[in-house]
Amino acid sequence: MLPLVEIPQIVQHYVRWFEPVFSAEALVQFQRYLSGLIISENKTVEGINRLFVIESRHQSSLNRLLTESPFSEVALNRQRLALLNSLEGTQVKPKGVLSVDDTLLTHYGRHFDEIAFLYDTVEKRYTWAHNLVNLHYSDDQTDYPLHYRLWKPADLDKIEQGLQAAGIQLRESKFALKESNPKKWRQYLLGVWSRKQGQPEVAALYQSKLLIARQMLRRWVEAHPELKLPVTFDNWYTQPAFCRFLDQELELPYVGTLASDDQVILRRGRLTLEEFAKQLKQEHLQAIAAGEKPVFHKIGITYKGEKESYYNYCRTHRIHNFGKQRLVINFSQPDLSDSPRFYNSNRLIWQSVGITRIRRHRWPVEVYHEEGKQEGLDKYQVRDFQAISRHIGLVAVTYSLLRATPHDEVLLHKLQRQLKMDLEGSTPFWRRATQAQSLWTLACFIAAGSTQGQSLRDLMAPLLAAVCH
Repeated sequence: MLPLVEIPQIVQHYVRWFEPVFSAEALVQFQRYLSGLIISENKTVEGINRLFVIESRHQSSLNRLLTESPFSEVALNRQRLALLNSLEGTQVKPKGVLSVDDTLLTHYGRHFDEIAFLYDTVEKRYTWAHNLVNLHYSDDQTDYPLHYRLWKPADLDKIEQGLQAAGIQLRESKFALKESNPKKWRQYLLGVWSRKQGQPEVAALYQSKLLIARQMLRRWVEAHPELKLPVTFDNWYTQPAFCRFLDQELELPYVGTLASDDQVILRRGRLTLEEFAKQLKQEHLQAIAAGEKPVFHKIGITYKGEKESYYNYCRTHRIHNFGKQRLVINFSQPDLSDSPRFYNSNRLIWQSVGITRIRRHRWPVEVYHEEGKQEGLDKYQVRDFQAISRHIGLVAVTYSLLRATPHDEVLLHKLQRQLKMDLEGSTPFWRRATQAQSLWTLACFIAAGSTQGQSLRDLMAPLLAAVCH
């Protein structure tokens, strides 16, 4: 634990952007909370509050920022994005990419509002968690979340009653599943809801992750009608209805990720993409052996300033349930010995380099989920759903400050003057640089106190107490 005697420079520098959002007292707590998210190993309210050893306050003051302060989360996010767009390096650019993804915020125990027992694809097991849906921006210089929202589990009773109120008949034979097989009952009810969600009164009964993603993208397009940035997403979001929504309603280009068991429709019949790739690979190897034109071609892309190579097949095909799509099959190894990856796009004239580059920009949202968790994304202990949502918004602000810093010459000059070192690196580096700056401030505090005649014992007493608490 690093005791804080002053708000870190990075927070002081950017706090003016958020003055319209908070009252005077809430603004103080806002700065303390951000400081703790960057500095503290313990990202809870208690852990953050303990950092401040000189200007100490009861942790209830910090807790009220999450639970009672009347600030608007929408206004907080608006100011965060305005800050990022004020710097050339973090501005949204015409070659930027939007990505949609979600992540589990796992917790031990179920005593949190709207928590659900969800399958963790990484751990390969079910766990109690909240699910956070993100719309993320990425270009070669930067990346950060644009919009985010916590998913709420379906209220099956509400959906059942709402469907019946809308005049939608439910199969009498399915009602027995409520007791005999609740999982199948849930699947059936949500299936009916999904098919009938074109009716406004039905859509209002439940906010699925796909519906949340649609709403965030619609909000983005309404705010930026001049920007037609491509959208990329993984296999879970590559669903026909979602792709049609992007293509027909928002008129946005997209690059999705197809599963190996998705089917390509050929003149000779249907093949799974896995079967199709095996067939193409065999033809490719035979062509190479015979000195003929290969099926897969080497392509190069530049991602975040680094060059990457792939071995690529790119053609327009009819994909089952999707219609005509630009199909890309990529291998990473020259001998095609690795597992292929399958991408689809609604832009039928796009070439493989552009499609691969766009899909590559889906990775930063995964990085944000991991680095965000280093800043406390899943470390909350508050149980109220709104308080959890506010915590997530404050983590997004923290991440954005760290992304803005390397592009802010004024702040860089301040930090370099203090630390006397070259400042350049990733987001974790800037977290460590902020910790280093706070350590320097602590050293200056001790030196100043000593100069004024205070004993080392008196100076260190509150610091040691905070560390040992």
